[in-house]
Amino acid sequence: MFALNQIASGPVFALLGGAFAALYAGIGSARAVGSVGSVVSGVLAEDPEKFGKLLVVQALPGTQGIYGLIVWFFIMIQGGFMGGNVEISLAKGLLYFLACLPMAFVGYFSAISQGKVAADGASLVAKRPEQQSKALILAAMVETYAIFALLVSVLTILYVSGLKI
Repeated sequence: MFALNQIASGPVFALLGGAFAALYAGIGSARAVGSVGSVVSGVLAEDPEKFGKLLVVQALPGTQGIYGLIVWFFIMIQGGFMGGNVEISLAKGLLYFLACLPMAFVGYFSAISQGKVAADGASLVAKRPEQQSKALILAAMVETYAIFALLVSVLTILYVSGLKI
């Protein structure tokens, strides 16, 4: 019974939420950057001069992983984990956990979707290098939803922490 009380506690749920945000957004970004990298490598095998144009297209789907890490940092700071003063009730821990879910899920799925658009953009740049800006804009459109999820998670974490927004 003692172990169950420690496992089902506020700090554990808060840490799980932060870990989920970093983990799922990071996995989505890693998968997406990898799939875009395969297309970019094929293009560069044919024309190495396009590296500069394709580097940003390659990097774009990696931002969701960064956003997940930002949410994790907010949990670590607002939950008191970095200052050594962790006093989180079970209810507050569950709220922190829920606050992290938008970034976890939207981060994962938007990274995968952005990777598909970015891979297609790399193919576009391969055939028409002057169309790089269009490829970037199309991939950046998917980014919008990851940014919305980041805002929802961060603002909710701050609200749960008691900060006036």
